[in-house]
Amino acid sequence: MKMKKLQYALGIGGCALGALLVLGIEQAGAHKEAHDAQTLKAFEDQFMEQVVMGDRLFHGDPDAEKALGVTLSKTGMACAMCHPFSSDTHPHEFPKFQEQMSDFATLRDMINWCIEKPNEGVKIDPNSAAMKALETYIYWSNKGSKLDAGRH
Repeated sequence: MKMKKLQYALGIGGCALGALLVLGIEQAGAHKEAHDAQTLKAFEDQFMEQVVMGDRLFHGDPDAEKALGVTLSKTGMACAMCHPFSSDTHPHEFPKFQEQMSDFATLRDMINWCIEKPNEGVKIDPNSAAMKALETYIYWSNKGSKLDAGRH
């Protein structure tokens, strides 16, 4: 009977956390040992390189688009023309139902929608360097925002 109550509490089919609880397995930490200063600096440097490239793409730098082989706009518009501050994109609210798309969307989906629809650009691969740079810049500009997925 106890197992039946746990299944209902976790929903039909349960979940990974429920399985771990039933088996008595503790949650594993992502990192057991702290990174050294040199490694953290390397991570931060790579992160900031992505922020800079994303900033360039967001503001319509043709050299950045050329370097990454993307065409984000055929109208001459840049992301920043509708979103002067990338924080205007509210990435902390994704994933959510996106009214313009009439669908459930991730931030990547919304970025591509904006590229294709208002900017008449060419949709970019969700796993491309350009998408990673745009996402990194947008998330960086929202550092400190409370995660609030699904909000409008």
